[in-house]
Amino acid sequence: MMAQARDAAGFIAALDQSGGSTPGALRQYGIGEDRYNGDAEMFALMHKMRVRIMTSPVFTGEKVIGAILFEATMDGDVNGKSVPAYLWEERGVVPYLKMDKGLQAEEDGVSLMKPIPNLDPLLERAVKLGVFGTKMRSTINLASRTGIVAIVRQQFEVAEQILAHGLVPILEPEVLIKSPDKKGAETILREELHRGLEALSSDKNVMLKVTIPEDADFYAPLIAHPRVVRVVALSGGYQRTEACHRLKHNPGMIASFSRALVDDLRDQMTDAEFDAALRRAVDEIYDASVNKV
Repeated sequence: MMAQARDAAGFIAALDQSGGSTPGALRQYGIGEDRYNGDAEMFALMHKMRVRIMTSPVFTGEKVIGAILFEATMDGDVNGKSVPAYLWEERGVVPYLKMDKGLQAEEDGVSLMKPIPNLDPLLERAVKLGVFGTKMRSTINLASRTGIVAIVRQQFEVAEQILAHGLVPILEPEVLIKSPDKKGAETILREELHRGLEALSSDKNVMLKVTIPEDADFYAPLIAHPRVVRVVALSGGYQRTEACHRLKHNPGMIASFSRALVDDLRDQMTDAEFDAALRRAVDEIYDASVNKV
């Protein structure tokens, strides 16, 4: 899994919509709120959508090198196997777990992660299920150095807890694309991430998930850092065409898209239509991740 995560050509699929974002994701997929009653039915429909993606002949390690899972998806099964086992053994796709519990209210220009209760038992369960790594998201709105320092400190502190379980953490300090000073926030973030990486011991490796930067090749120093397995890009609200165009100008950075991957998929599609739509998205995102300008 480490060899694939570090070296394989392709991208990471983010199949981790959760909580408040789930109704919107289902609506986009063509399932209205009249189709389910309560969270259990809602998440069951979401799991069914994800299973349809994961079992598509398009969704293999040939182009999709990893997949980030919501906790309930990790605990589910596909064709009689746990989802992580199915992904790795049947699809050749490295499984990751989204393990944060959402965001605190914005303060000092940033939104820190909420506390994560019972994190150690969750990580132990992930290890037993064959998960390779984790992902945790916080957001940056303003170019506030004190706020960004707090974001990065929290990300690295939780990363140490994850590393202690033998998992590879993806740190995701997302600079919002509507930030009034996105470029300034990215400059501070790059400095603070580098400082955090320099403090890691030589036996610890992390991944970084960042917003596609305003300046091409901006994160090259982090991509080259010996403690970094991979730097991946979130779509951040950009439409797929725009996200892929921007990504192509960042050598060494691959995609980890969510909405931009599934936007064209619909529940009402036949399997042939579904697979064709997914193939178009996979091919476009793969191309942007591998073939650079």
